[in-house]
Amino acid sequence: MSDYAHDNVVPYKDSPLSKKKQVAGMFDDIAFKYDFLNRFLSAGIDVKWRKKAIKQLLEINPKKILDVATGTADVAIMASGILKPDKIIGIDISDGMLDIGRKKIEKLDLQNTIELLNGDCETINFDDDSFEAVTVAFGVRNFENLEKGLSEIKRVLKPGGKLVILEFSKPKMPVVKSMYNVYMKIICPGVGKLFSKNRYAYEYLDKSIKNFPEGKNFTYILDNLGYKDTYCKPLSLGICSIYCGKK
Repeated sequence: MSDYAHDNVVPYKDSPLSKKKQVAGMFDDIAFKYDFLNRFLSAGIDVKWRKKAIKQLLEINPKKILDVATGTADVAIMASGILKPDKIIGIDISDGMLDIGRKKIEKLDLQNTIELLNGDCETINFDDDSFEAVTVAFGVRNFENLEKGLSEIKRVLKPGGKLVILEFSKPKMPVVKSMYNVYMKIICPGVGKLFSKNRYAYEYLDKSIKNFPEGKNFTYILDNLGYKDTYCKPLSLGICSIYCGKK
């Protein structure tokens, strides 16, 4: 398994804890404001991004879906409405985020369709060939070992099953790029600190995006791991990208 720069980007550089433990602690810390900050910082466009990502699965009409790094279950809830599967299982390493997700699911009366479990992408607690689709929205940057996580996902996918990843990327157009840099370096951490009292979480966001192997580099990793029919769809002038591959 190769090491990637983003594998070593951590929220708290002076902490002795592993990336995985730091990420779990960071999300526990900001969970209560996570949904609000997502909508606020992206001006609501993150909802459209998620919808576009989920629609990549319409062609295979999956009945059983795994949502990795499910957080507060935004993708799981949206996928249940768009794709009408029999079952969605969401896993995450942050209990704080899962608690909020479970409350949302209960409020919408979706407990029979969606189940949230504490789980780690690098050791997924399901048999080989268990799911027709796997989704990961804004979670692969937080994997402690990128290839290990992606290999585990491939293991639990059924043959012909599809992986859909939604992740931030860096815009290429000069004007957009410079505005984006100011936003990520100054505005995002400032607002994050104001509302969640955790500036580090939003500084980590910027660092982890900068070090993430995006675009063709990422589809190349999927190809190398044996995924087929891989593709990348940039969204919103390259601020975000959808990556897909089949087993």
